[in-house]
Amino acid sequence: MTGAVTYAVGDIHGRYDLLRALLAAIAADIDTIAPERRVTCVFLGDYVDRGPDSATVMTTLLWLARHAPFDCVFLRGNHEQVMLDYIADPLAAAAWLDFGGLATLRSYGVAVDPAVDDFDHVALRDRLLDRLPAAHLDFLHRLAYRHEVDGHLFVHAGVRPGVALANQDEDDLLWIRDDFLLHKGAFPMTVVHGHSWTSARPDVQPNRIGIDTGAYQTGVLTAIRIDGTARRFIAVDEAEASGAYPVRNDGAIDGTRQSDKI
Repeated sequence: MTGAVTYAVGDIHGRYDLLRALLAAIAADIDTIAPERRVTCVFLGDYVDRGPDSATVMTTLLWLARHAPFDCVFLRGNHEQVMLDYIADPLAAAAWLDFGGLATLRSYGVAVDPAVDDFDHVALRDRLLDRLPAAHLDFLHRLAYRHEVDGHLFVHAGVRPGVALANQDEDDLLWIRDDFLLHKGAFPMTVVHGHSWTSARPDVQPNRIGIDTGAYQTGVLTAIRIDGTARRFIAVDEAEASGAYPVRNDGAIDGTRQSDKI
């Protein structure tokens, strides 16, 4: 088979342990692909917040951007947007701390204790900037909103039904839920997205594929491989991340084998 192979990675949310295991599984899968074929890995956003290792996740993504032997596309998630909003105007975006931001602050070495801190948000933002590498901040600002390839549209949250893809509002690409998730009609492209999850299994519908499997809570991080019309899941869980079991790359998720094609 010729042409490009695309991997997409769901919401990481500070779970560096799962990201490391998933990248190993993807690398092993790439080794089975003919070297002349182009490989791209699309990360769907929500790298930070909630999980314990947002800073390390960011460092890893930057390393991939510079050194990975395949193309990388990094999309913006709503959590990256809220982090940027807090940096720009901490009083207006103070809700970030209740939105997973406390875990991100701690991962950058900013000690916070909600039981005793009254959160001087400007001072707290400044403490974050003291710790936040300039490369991380630049990376956040440069995140894309969308990526298209081979009839698939990759976005963080979804798209607004009835609106041309070229005219989609950036807020919808980051935040939309029910209007997109409950839509039964076709989209101009199959939408591959994160942002919304209900279990440790991907959400596969005729018009969209959701690969956020709640890594920060379920302990399962999921990717999808798209090769022409063939699609296959790659998933890791906490046992695999700890090295207790070999990493799966056969489509099994949460202990149950998925079909090789969806």
